[in-house]
Amino acid sequence: MSLKINPTSEIGYRLKLAERYLMEAEDAYGRGDFRGTVSSSQLAAENAAKAVIAVYRIPSWSHDPSHELREIAGQIPQNLKPQLEELAGIAGFLAPEHGRAVYGEPTKGLTPWEIYTENDAKLALQRAKRAVELARILLRELRV
Repeated sequence: MSLKINPTSEIGYRLKLAERYLMEAEDAYGRGDFRGTVSSSQLAAENAAKAVIAVYRIPSWSHDPSHELREIAGQIPQNLKPQLEELAGIAGFLAPEHGRAVYGEPTKGLTPWEIYTENDAKLALQRAKRAVELARILLRELRV
């Protein structure tokens, strides 16, 4: 049996995930949970990127979809390439935080709760907000 995926529902699903993770990141930041802020911010940016990728193909399971965004760049209108590249940059920048927010830095003996500062969380949250905003702009401009 082959799995059939409806691209329109995949786009909506990924955008919903991105928005929900962004809300979690904002909530975590408000509670002073910097690890949780970074973790949810990374997932918001990842899913924002995957919502745009889903316009053209099924996104991979990778936590770093930046290369997939860059691969579809040739298929989007020229005027949207700067936003696509900015989204790819954010997704790629935050991707390593997925593992760090779960496992910490084992070689240094640091748990995830020991590695993030308030500033780390603030910057990750700002990037996640921008990633979700960029996904919305791109999807609107692509008339999805």
